[in-house]
Amino acid sequence: MNDASYARFDIDYKIHGFGKDFFIGDGSLTVMAGPCSLESLDMGFEIASMMKNICAARGVNYIFKASFDKANRTSIKSYRGPGLEEGLRRLAHIKKELSIPIVTDIHESYQAEAVGQVADVVQIPAFLCRQTDLLTSAAKTGKILNIKKAQFLAPEDMKNVADKCREAGNNRVLLCERGTAMGYHNLVVDMRGLVTMRNLGYPVVFDATHSVQRPGGLGEMSGGDGAMALPLARAAAAVGIDALFVETHPNPSEAKSDGPNMIPLSDMASFLDEVLAIHRATSDHERK
Repeated sequence: MNDASYARFDIDYKIHGFGKDFFIGDGSLTVMAGPCSLESLDMGFEIASMMKNICAARGVNYIFKASFDKANRTSIKSYRGPGLEEGLRRLAHIKKELSIPIVTDIHESYQAEAVGQVADVVQIPAFLCRQTDLLTSAAKTGKILNIKKAQFLAPEDMKNVADKCREAGNNRVLLCERGTAMGYHNLVVDMRGLVTMRNLGYPVVFDATHSVQRPGGLGEMSGGDGAMALPLARAAAAVGIDALFVETHPNPSEAKSDGPNMIPLSDMASFLDEVLAIHRATSDHERK
């Protein structure tokens, strides 16, 4: 695997947060964590505040994640979120009050401009990572782009995805692994993909909770096995990652979306401790 130092990525991955700037891809680990959907301002604030404290105590860079619209839910009856206008209002409030950066996803090209005015990282959902108009609209915001690899794509195919963003004038791309479809209602993670995507010249992100999802596995909603998220996150840290994506909720069983995959907020400190121990050991080894 290539060197994990910041010099490995000749691209500006600077983020403003915690009252100081930090970089994604400089050998440290950035944590992107929050609820699947921004169900309420109070809940979002609670999660963001606790995660900020957890990460600060461990010297880890933190970006709050929440979605204003889950447009790819299994059923038309499923809860989608507060919507673009209200969702961005909530995200902007959390960002300002807690002085933390924000990552959120877009599903339509017209959302990019408004989201780019609030988010520090614009996320492209896996199902949509080949949508050229969506990618170019996101790229034109100038923000860092976290692009999730589709469940049906080989990791080397993400070069074409990143190239679309570069051609649109934005090379600030992160490539995110979130599992590959294996038959029906099942995902597996090929850890070799992290190496392949990183060797394309971009920092890599591991999505620990969507990787354990069972798409459509509960009929009108997706299932999952959140207990498997930690083993996979530990494995990804051992391979080498630049950021860890985790969805968390105070009570996953009551979450309005992706509850089976999410990590209880009360478990996040110990979750990160285990991942960080491996990440730091791996980073120390690479520096020798």
